Amino acid sequence: MARRRQIYEGKAKILYEGPEPGTLIQYFKDDATAFNAQKKGTINGKGVLNNRISEHIFTLLGNIGIPTHFIRRLNMREQLIRQVEIVPIEVVVRNVVAGSLAKKLGIEEGTPLPRTIIEYYFKDDALGDPLVTDEHILCFGWASQEELHDMADMAIRVNDFMSGLFAGIGIRLVDFKLEFGRIWDNDYARIILADEISPDGCRLWDMASGEKLDKDRFRRDLGGEVEAYQEVARRLGLLPEGADSAVLDLETHRKKRGK
Repeated sequence: MARRRQIYEGKAKILYEGPEPGTLIQYFKDDATAFNAQKKGTINGKGVLNNRISEHIFTLLGNIGIPTHFIRRLNMREQLIRQVEIVPIEVVVRNVVAGSLAKKLGIEEGTPLPRTIIEYYFKDDALGDPLVTDEHILCFGWASQEELHDMADMAIRVNDFMSGLFAGIGIRLVDFKLEFGRIWDNDYARIILADEISPDGCRLWDMASGEKLDKDRFRRDLGGEVEAYQEVARRLGLLPEGADSAVLDLETHRKKRGK
């Protein structure tokens, strides 16, 4: 079998050349990073769970008319996706005060926001992904006014849908990160949702206990990262009850066989 050509490797995923023009294969790693990769570690089986969770959410979003790069899941760790030109802006949607917002403004974490906040961060690890305004984005040509409008509109629609989805399984959607990409049709570019949606890029709190079910367990040395990700998958109906380690055991077996 010919070795696949690697296109890009990020902190949590690897992109390989796809089987057809305009496609890529997105591989989910177990690597975990925090604080712009200042903290590094591994969460065994995270890639398997994130692949499945992201597939599920992207499929549901596609069903309500949100255009995405997702085509289909190929196996336990890989998805076939559309190749896009990534917009160098991370869009963060906040419903509850947490993380950097709590630190910057001195507001108690967990305080509900009177209205949803959308923030933009310039994607540059060397600069620490700085917070930017729409004026910066337009001035430096990172996105056009129409693209910015499309990203904000989709972010609100995604937030509305996911807030209801998670509330229905007893989870509060505190905040989350989105990335977008351009698909070109001759000289016309269209914005679609890209990257992933998983506990890596969302803050998810149990509504009853406030327990964190996301990557904050790794960031804050709380432990129980795998169990938290599994709990999200289980509540979404992606991991059967009583099968806490079934997905991970299968993946471990695959690795041992060297496949």
